[in-house]
Formats: sequence, C-alpha cells, structure tokens
Amino acid sequence: MCQHQPTCPSAEATDREAARAIACFPEQGWSLLCNGVIVFEDTGELLPDGRTIAPHRGPARHALVA
Repeated sequence: MCQHQPTCPSAEATDREAARAIACFPEQGWSLLCNGVIVFEDTGELLPDGRTIAPHRGPARHALVA
C-alpha cells in the first residue's frame, strides 16, 4: 500500500504509528495512515483487518504523585 521511500512500517509492525498520514480529520479525532491503520487522538488504533488496539498513552504529567 505504501509508496514512500523508504517504505513506511506495515500495519503488523510494532512501529506502525510511524507511517505517514494520508488523510487527517482532526475535527473527528482520527487519521488514516498509508499502511491502512486508523489512529485516534486518544492513541487507540483500528488495524486494516478489523482488530483494535486500546489507547496506550501514559498518565497525564499533572496526575503523577511525587
């Protein structure tokens, strides 16, 4: 699917989020990457085969207790 040089990571790669965005819809909170992955602003993902990846960002810096 990707025609970039060098080729972007596949949807199966652990670094799949490094692929380039080919369509962005910030008002709806999602982007389509060239590897077919849809990434959401909450860091969740929808893979081309329909599997989902739960949001995986860390806690907010202000929420950390010293």
